[in-house]
Amino acid sequence: MNSNQSPLVLPLAALFVAFFVAPLIVLLALSLTADTAAWTAANYVKFFTDRFNYSILWDTLFLGLKATLVCLVFGYPIAWICARASARWQSVLIFLVILPVLTSVVVRTFAWIVILGRQGILNQLALGIGLTREPLRLLYSEPGVIMVLVQVQMPLMVLPILTVLTKLDPNLADASHVLGAGEWRTLWRVTLPLSLPGVIAGCILTYSACVTAFVTQTLIGGARLIYMPLNIYQQAIGANNWPFAAAISVIFMVAVLAVVALLAMMGRRSESYGGA
Repeated sequence: MNSNQSPLVLPLAALFVAFFVAPLIVLLALSLTADTAAWTAANYVKFFTDRFNYSILWDTLFLGLKATLVCLVFGYPIAWICARASARWQSVLIFLVILPVLTSVVVRTFAWIVILGRQGILNQLALGIGLTREPLRLLYSEPGVIMVLVQVQMPLMVLPILTVLTKLDPNLADASHVLGAGEWRTLWRVTLPLSLPGVIAGCILTYSACVTAFVTQTLIGGARLIYMPLNIYQQAIGANNWPFAAAISVIFMVAVLAVVALLAMMGRRSESYGGA
């Protein structure tokens, strides 16, 4: 590092240590404390010896996976359409994609409570067109949570994919067409493989946001569906068991980071594929 740049880096490093590293150290130290001993792994043993606790962990991780896959299924076509649209329509579509981000997540979630209720718009529509004879159970259910998470986190999936798609050389698609490939085969064999870095980046952002979405999970899932953020809150505030809540937080953080690391490894392989 250049000696002239080190004074500029020091304030940033100090902020990083003070507001990121230090809280993590305090969290880890708190998780290793108990009433009977100064340093103990009893909180971690308590978590992994109770099936209820790690069932919540798996439910949360799989919830993020399901919501991320739904975001990918709907987000990739949206990004593909935006990338192929004219500059004017592309601006309109991008604005519609990021529009949910401009509203508070609490306001959006309460709006979804009204929409998913027994007298909500979706149930009224389903009853009106004859899809069901009685209101569907959308609120306080996992499908309802996934639906809201997808709507809230969709921009995190669309924007990275759109960024990669707009940077692709259009001559590659033209060359594919000249060689006899149609639109779908070009999309599957050329566009999709080259856009994998954007897909992986979108999956990482979306997954991280979905599994930690405390407000959405709590308000839409209710008391019947307990996920890790709500479990941590109940242990810290409800039971006033801060060491155990800290241990749950550390375990949850490590689990999410493991999934993110796996996705990042897939992203590096996709970049090497694209470079080849």
